Amino acid sequence: MARETVIVIDFGGQYNQLVARRVRECNVYCEIYSYRTPLDKILAMNPKGIILTGGPNSVYEEGAATCGKELFETGIPVLGLCYGAQLMSHVLGGEVKRAENREYGKTETFFDTTSPLFKDLPDKNIVWMSHFDYISKLAPGFTSVAHTASTPVAAAQNVDKKLYAIQFHPEVLHTENGTKMLYNFVRNICGCAGDWKMDSFVETAIADIRAKVGNGKVLCALSGGVDSSVAAVLLSKAVGKQLTCVFVDHGLLRKNEGDEVEAVFGPDGPYELNFIRVNAKDRYYSKLAGVAEPEKKRKIIGEEFIRVFEEEAKKIGSVDYLVQGTIYPDVVESGLGGESAVIKSHHNVGGLPEHVDFKEIIEPLRDLFKDEVRKAGLELGIPEYLVYRQPFPGPGLGIRIIGEVTADKVRIVQDADAIYREEVGKAIDEYKAKNGGAEPKWMPNQYFAALTNMRSVGVMGDERTYDYAVALRAVNTIDFMTAEAANIPWEVLQTVMSRIINEVRGVNRVFYDLTSKPPGTIEME
Repeated sequence: MARETVIVIDFGGQYNQLVARRVRECNVYCEIYSYRTPLDKILAMNPKGIILTGGPNSVYEEGAATCGKELFETGIPVLGLCYGAQLMSHVLGGEVKRAENREYGKTETFFDTTSPLFKDLPDKNIVWMSHFDYISKLAPGFTSVAHTASTPVAAAQNVDKKLYAIQFHPEVLHTENGTKMLYNFVRNICGCAGDWKMDSFVETAIADIRAKVGNGKVLCALSGGVDSSVAAVLLSKAVGKQLTCVFVDHGLLRKNEGDEVEAVFGPDGPYELNFIRVNAKDRYYSKLAGVAEPEKKRKIIGEEFIRVFEEEAKKIGSVDYLVQGTIYPDVVESGLGGESAVIKSHHNVGGLPEHVDFKEIIEPLRDLFKDEVRKAGLELGIPEYLVYRQPFPGPGLGIRIIGEVTADKVRIVQDADAIYREEVGKAIDEYKAKNGGAEPKWMPNQYFAALTNMRSVGVMGDERTYDYAVALRAVNTIDFMTAEAANIPWEVLQTVMSRIINEVRGVNRVFYDLTSKPPGTIEME
């Protein structure tokens, strides 16, 4: 797909996906690559701009992540963020030293608004700092265009060579006007037109799929979640009855979800799809028996998905392509996007087996973040209630059950999760009814129950119990790359706790998970 592109070069920073996400918000397409990627490969993509991310090292340390001077001599605008800013200075002849005190968190910063980076911004903003080192001497040709009380160079520029350096993190929401700074870089300095939009993406994706598939047969891995649903409708628009959607009910879905998926995508639903439901619960439980390690569970579930699809493809006849709802965070968190470590092998990326019995796997959403997938779904005419349903991982409850997966544990977490979602949904509806339709500030983007592997002593009906603890998770997030625990009202949590303990056999404790992302992940595994 031909499009103007900005490349993010990843030096191991925790916010690399956020950088790409913020650039996409400026309607400019963006991809992440490791700093180890050869420069000629980067240049072959004809980028309109290059952004260097933060990183955990000091630029002057032996073996630190680095780049060659030639990166800054291509004429392509380059923006360095945090470590990237220090690296730019270090490579081009400036000096970077250890500061006496670390500058971390929200910091008042003063800007020279004549800089192209800070055009139309206030001359004072609160930004998010996170550094021990600082630029002690500017590289030749650079001038300082921002400072704090303790950092003389909070930003620097060499306008003639289109090189810009920012010591703080404009990509995080804590930085005031951070997205505007990135907008100034990609739209004004790099000259991007801003044509990365969902309507053009959908139109181009449909045309590309038609050209690739031709008269071939396509099998779509349909889980009923947002990603696979959008992928299925996109493929249906492109190739019609050449598509068969296979829904694998692996017994790890939310309560009654298998029937709900069939009601939407099956023969009585609104879409003209070839739909097959495979009831594979016993098969999955058998494969997962005795397995506690989360990565191993993910890989088992991923391989079984493929094996089921292969079997169904043989029943259908000759099938050329397998379609999956892989999205960009799946790719990056599986260690395939940039320099970051493997966070978790998503069943449809790092969890795939080495041999796959299809001509090719088509992943039409592979370049999209979650909220972009939702926009694509709306462009395709999918109803809002489906597009904005809560995310559900492909491995399902297999990764919301700590330790070994059993039928009884699945029952526990299904029942607890149904109660939790029912009560939170009820509280949200009541708030809206009392406040003219306004949503409560505490309303989470995602919430679910998970089953811990902890059992403890309790007392119920004057008798001793030794049962499991359920953990409730609820987060507020914009892009699902970072998240904070939602502040659900205490009385709602009390009601949920009481119902779970009284109605779900095998549970005698309920916890509420306050962990943010990072350091945790949104899922619990």
